[in-house]
Amino acid sequence: MAQTPFDRYGGFASVSRIVSEFYDKVLDSPLLAEYFQNVDMRSVIDHQTKFIASIMGGPASYSNDHLERVHANLGITEAAFNEAVALLRETFEDFDLDESDIAAVVQEVVARKNFIVVR
Repeated sequence: MAQTPFDRYGGFASVSRIVSEFYDKVLDSPLLAEYFQNVDMRSVIDHQTKFIASIMGGPASYSNDHLERVHANLGITEAAFNEAVALLRETFEDFDLDESDIAAVVQEVVARKNFIVVR
């Protein structure tokens, strides 16, 4: 049985480090930082770690309904979404993930855009 990217890169501990670094970049982004004012970042990082872990084949799952519910009132624009995806890709590259794994995760995130971006 083939190992999932989640397993290959070290499970929750590694995914958590990646997500923490990703949010450091997000909070430095003039376009994205405003979405996280007065937000419990520990909770956001915990949820995002589980989301990314699930996309990487880990033992967590998020439904599209859940994503839509959580993001419904945030007013996330397409530009903000694209910036976040670019920063996520950059963070994966910083952690030396294989390009094919990065592309697969990014593709899964982009496939859920309609549940995250305001319509």
